[in-house]
Amino acid sequence: MTTKANATDDSFHVFDTTLRDGAQREGINLTVADKLTIARHLDTFGVGYIEGGWPGANPRDTEFFARAQKEIAFENAQLVAFGATRRAGGGAADDPQVKALLNSGAPVITLVAKSHDRHVELALRTTLEENLEMVRDTVSHLREQGRRVFVDCEHFFDGYRANAEYAKSVVRTAHEAGAEVVILCDTNGGMLPAQVQAVVATVIADTGARLGIHAQDDTGCAVANTLAAVDAGATHVQCTANGYGERVGNANLFPVVAALELKYGMKVLPEGALAEMTRISHAIAEVVNLTPSTHQPYVGVSAFAHKAGLHASAIKVDPDLYQHIDPELVGNTMRMLVSDMAGRASIELKGKELGVDLGDDRALVGRVVERVKERELQGYTYEAADASFELLLRGEVEGRARRYFRTESWRAIVEDRPDGTHANEATVKLWAKGERIVATAEGNGPVNALDRALRVALERIYPQLAKLELIDYKVRILEGRTGTESTTRVLITTGDGAGDWATVGVAENVIAASWQALEDAYTYGLLRAGVEPTE
Repeated sequence: MTTKANATDDSFHVFDTTLRDGAQREGINLTVADKLTIARHLDTFGVGYIEGGWPGANPRDTEFFARAQKEIAFENAQLVAFGATRRAGGGAADDPQVKALLNSGAPVITLVAKSHDRHVELALRTTLEENLEMVRDTVSHLREQGRRVFVDCEHFFDGYRANAEYAKSVVRTAHEAGAEVVILCDTNGGMLPAQVQAVVATVIADTGARLGIHAQDDTGCAVANTLAAVDAGATHVQCTANGYGERVGNANLFPVVAALELKYGMKVLPEGALAEMTRISHAIAEVVNLTPSTHQPYVGVSAFAHKAGLHASAIKVDPDLYQHIDPELVGNTMRMLVSDMAGRASIELKGKELGVDLGDDRALVGRVVERVKERELQGYTYEAADASFELLLRGEVEGRARRYFRTESWRAIVEDRPDGTHANEATVKLWAKGERIVATAEGNGPVNALDRALRVALERIYPQLAKLELIDYKVRILEGRTGTESTTRVLITTGDGAGDWATVGVAENVIAASWQALEDAYTYGLLRAGVEPTE
């Protein structure tokens, strides 16, 4: 299937509703500033329409529309206001909610309309004929005011199952009144792809309306249902960034767009925008304060990660043998994971990825494979700690561990005070550049105190460490004899402003495991800074 379209071509619409429907996800609470930032990201990505919210329904959305039109120079998207048809028994010209939609200044308005007969009678408490008149009157009035109008037929697929003729009459009414697109909404998210495709094809044939699709993900089929609707003739897809939305979410914008561009051969984004997809996905995740899903299709950090030795052997010959696309097309990268499942090919590819030349030394590669398997048996994990693996690899290549300092001893003290507070103090004794250094520091926990003491000890000699910051700290108790006697694994993520890296430590003592990970973190930071080892 090949279709020409893009963000400015009206033949196909990519419609984003992250700021409205996506914001209904549990745990997301967007400020106006957040919404403005996300809108800029979406416009940069190249979606055609950004649904900003429901002006008049709450002060935040009203403020967003006022500010967005002043503060954002949209290059690709048009701003869309969302609202309902007029109330029963009134007129659209006098309806306060309809006036709020017009006052928003948005050039496009999406109206939600009831298309399920039971919802009309039980929720709206009006007649089926009056509901049709509400749709007709509101669409016509907004069109007379010079606005483009889309109509969301809420609960359409359930309504179609209950009363197909009435559901189609809502579509027909909206279309005849001037709605450019009528969107069939799987509001409860219970549909499957074959069902969606059959219904969409029938409704297009019976009404002549231009149709769109809005799919919730309650069956895990929102993306598939969206593409099935496109297969049936829908030319408007409603999605949310990263699939955010109520309950389990909406159709995910990024897999939908990637499929349209890369699998269907459709041009739905501006030139070069698809390569920004991974960055945009992660940037929006940061704004909503949710960790990006590592296993999300196309944009997750694990989307093109390979662990099994069999896969690595094939990828070494041709990456396409175990990848459905080139990850660079969506701004992602291929990653080789090193674990006890690793074979020679995994190590060779990982060395190439890290810029470590292994040459043709099969004995060296064999030693690294065995070392990794031995260490992972002890509880280490290198697939989540690339920095620690690189230090191990360089140590094998260079014949000795890379050292910038040598630890003499360390200790951490936690003092329980009578007033219920705690004091945490750490002392480290180490050697660096021939000098013995003793440093003590306090922290808000024993690991934080150790981190500060190590920094105090080394920053004078290695000022490059001033940029380092501990970003994340994870502890996992591995299988052992009993809880407090089990082996502990610590993963630490450190950053220097230009990037971040992960290191691992394993010991029976959580503080000892943390110290190992900290040592690797500082060592790797100095390696990144181009400092030559001295010990």
